[in-house]
Amino acid sequence: MVSTQDQQSIPLQTRALREYANRRSWKIAMQVKEVGSGASQRERQEHLLEAARRGEIDVVLVWRLDRWGRSVIDLLATLQELEHRGVGFVSLTEALDLTTPAGRAMAGLLAVFAEFEREILRERVRAGLAQARQDGQRLGRPATAALHADQVRKLRRAGLSKSEIARRLEIGRTSVRRMLAAKEQ
Repeated sequence: MVSTQDQQSIPLQTRALREYANRRSWKIAMQVKEVGSGASQRERQEHLLEAARRGEIDVVLVWRLDRWGRSVIDLLATLQELEHRGVGFVSLTEALDLTTPAGRAMAGLLAVFAEFEREILRERVRAGLAQARQDGQRLGRPATAALHADQVRKLRRAGLSKSEIARRLEIGRTSVRRMLAAKEQ
């Protein structure tokens, strides 16, 4: 997998990857060139993963780690899937070779950093939610059914069933039950 960020370096990247594969006596089963980022990259990577799942490839060789994963978490998840399927992974620029014991140890370190990244993300989300609450923002789904509370009580006093009230007001029966139960308390 090569990058088109620097258009002039594509031949250099491809040549270096081919030379590395030849030195290791690897047969090239497929070549993926990233022509963009985002969805197109994910689609091409998914084709490569599908080939790994079918057992058509033994090793994934990339120019750089950032060609493979969008984040440490994403990188680790796909590396773990490849490892689970018995497919090696080599990043030429970073000299990361998960087909060796030292490379697998490096993958363990990546797992630690991925967990660290997840924890930081959780903390940021919690802090953001706390700040939103402190600023008086209401979190969660909007209380749309509760806007009908007066109508629900009025229709119930008129003798309508909870199901009929829900149908007429186009809200859930559970919402009708909750509003009626809240009034009784």
